[in-house]
Amino acid sequence: MEKIGIIGGKFILETKFWKKSKKKRVKNPFGIFEFLSYKNSFLVCRHGLKGEIPPHRINYKANIFGLKKLNVKYVFGFNSVGSLKLKIKPGDFLIPHDFIDFDPPTFFDKKAKFITPEISEKLRKILIKIAKKLKIKFWARGVYFNTKGPRLETKAEINLIKKFADVVGMTMAKEATLAKELGLEYASICSVDNFAHGIIKKPLTQKEIEENQIKSSKIFERMIEELINYFTKF
Repeated sequence: MEKIGIIGGKFILETKFWKKSKKKRVKNPFGIFEFLSYKNSFLVCRHGLKGEIPPHRINYKANIFGLKKLNVKYVFGFNSVGSLKLKIKPGDFLIPHDFIDFDPPTFFDKKAKFITPEISEKLRKILIKIAKKLKIKFWARGVYFNTKGPRLETKAEINLIKKFADVVGMTMAKEATLAKELGLEYASICSVDNFAHGIIKKPLTQKEIEENQIKSSKIFERMIEELINYFTKF
């Protein structure tokens, strides 16, 4: 039975897996690692056990290092994004094949060691297979642009990055880079909750964004269950 790591946002705190399992906090060289174990999986809420950690304060190193120490080989990220393209609409999902991050984290602070970051094609295919099974509307490819946060982007910033990417978020590329540095395979599925600043003239209301997040959270929970069942077979 293959062990997998699942990293999600605040939605993960409301899943049946989180509510039924005992939470654990352990200290590693990079800080506190909080997670729960459920069957063959280890679930991590990147925003903390109470969802209190903002994007720019997430301890990505502690989370990825912690999963490595649990003998996890495959890591799946569940991320929320804003769309940079009119055709990619709120309510859709996207499985990135590449990303852009000009402020990447690294475990190699004290020695020169170079890796070529990438998203696992093997894990992407698994996510695509599950998305098709669940009959959700998704894009099988796309480029993710990682910004720092916690603020959203200016219209000028969005006007620049929309030429090179399809969605924008604050977390995924950090996890993907660190996972590759430790030899872990990583892939993500992103829920499109809104259009990025300036893409449309009339932005979605906060209520509409929250409604999209609720819908995507329910689909994410179903996908997590499918992932757990998929890897239980091995």
